[in-house]
Amino acid sequence: MPTKTFAYEALDRAGVLMKGKIESASAQAAANSLADQKLMPLSVELTGQGLQKDLKIPGFSKRTSLKDLAILSRQFASMTSSGLTLLRSLAILEDQTTKPKLKTALGQVRTDVQGGSTLSKAMSVHPEHFPLLMVNMVKAGETGGFLDEALSRIAKMYEDDSNLRAKIKSAMTYPVIVLLFSLLLGTGVIIFIVPVFEKMFAQLGGNLPLPTKIMVVLSHNSYWVLPLVVIAAVVALRSYRRAMRTNYNFRLKVDRLKLRLPVFGPLFTKLAISRWARNLGTLLAVGVPIIQALEVVGGTAGNAVVSEAMEDVRTAVRVGQQMSGPLSKHPLFPNMVVQMMEVGEETGQITEMLDKVADFYDHEVETTTESLTSAMEPLLVVLLGAVIGTMVICLYLPMFSIYQHIQTG
Repeated sequence: MPTKTFAYEALDRAGVLMKGKIESASAQAAANSLADQKLMPLSVELTGQGLQKDLKIPGFSKRTSLKDLAILSRQFASMTSSGLTLLRSLAILEDQTTKPKLKTALGQVRTDVQGGSTLSKAMSVHPEHFPLLMVNMVKAGETGGFLDEALSRIAKMYEDDSNLRAKIKSAMTYPVIVLLFSLLLGTGVIIFIVPVFEKMFAQLGGNLPLPTKIMVVLSHNSYWVLPLVVIAAVVALRSYRRAMRTNYNFRLKVDRLKLRLPVFGPLFTKLAISRWARNLGTLLAVGVPIIQALEVVGGTAGNAVVSEAMEDVRTAVRVGQQMSGPLSKHPLFPNMVVQMMEVGEETGQITEMLDKVADFYDHEVETTTESLTSAMEPLLVVLLGAVIGTMVICLYLPMFSIYQHIQTG
C-alpha cells in the first residue's frame, strides 16, 4: 500500500511529550508503529490535506468541534488506560490543546476534580465543550469502574463521526467552490464590466433591451443592493438558527421537510439513522440505563424527528415493551433497522446490532455522497456556463439595435 505522512504527538516512558512525523499506510498502522517504539500515541493526523481541511473563522466558533472532541477523547483514553492518574491526564490535556477556550475549560475541570468533584459533574458545567452524550458516558464509566473503557468508546464514536463528516465535507468542496465562483463572477461583471459597456452603448446610441437595462440598474445600485442582500442573508440565517434552537415545532417541520427532499432527503435520512444507532449503541455499551440512553440520544440526535421517535420508544420501554415496536411506527426507520433491532432484543445483542446498523449506514452515506457529487459536477459546470452565457447575451443584445440604428441613421 502507498505510504502517507502523519504528524504525531506521543508520550515516552517518562511522560515527556514527543512530536514528529512518520510514514505509514494508515493512521492505525502509524499508531502501532509508535507503540512498538515504546511511545504512547496521543494524536496521529494525516498531513497535507489541502482543501479537505475545515474552514475556520477566528472568533466565530465558540463550541469545541467534533474533530477536537475526537482527538481529546483519544488522548484521554490513551493516558487513562496507560495508568496515568486522572489529574495528571487532565493536566497534560490542558497543556496539549491549542484552543484557548477549551484549555480554560480543561483547567476548570481539573480544579473541580482536584477539589473532590467527579469528572462527569465537572465536565457538565461546560456543555459548549463537553456534550451531554459524552458527559453521560463518562458518568456511566465512573459508576461502573471502567472509565478507561468508556473513554475509549467515546473516542471511537467521535472518530467515526468526525471521519464521516470529513468525507462529506471533502466531497462537497468542489460544488461549493463552483457556486461561490459563480456568485463572485456575477458580482464582478455587474460592478466592473457593465459600466464599461454602458458608456459604449451611450456613445453609439440606440435603445437598450430589457435584460440589459436590468443589469445596468443593478450596476448603478450595487453599492447598496449587494450589502443589503448580504445583511438580509445574515439576518435570515441567524433567525433560522435561533428558531431551530428555541422553537421545537418549527424545528420539527424543517427536519421533516429535510427528510422529504427529492435528492438530499435520502442522504439526510441515512445520516440521522447512522448517528442515532452509533450514539445509542455506545451509550448502552458503557452501561447507561436504557431509559436515560434514549433520553440522551433524543436530545443529541440533531434531528427533531429522531427526538420525537425516541419519546415514543421511551414511553413504550417504561411499560415493559420492546424498542422495535414503536420504531416500526415511524417512517424514518426502515424495516431492515426494525428487524435488526428485533433480532438484537431477542438474542441480547442489541449493542452489536446497533453498531452494525451504524456501520452499514455510514457506508451508505459515503456512497450516496459520492454519487451526488458525481452527478452534481456536470450540472454545476452547466450552471456556471449558463451564468456566463446569460450575462454575455445581456451585454451583447444592444449590439443588434445599435447596428439597426446605425443603418437607419
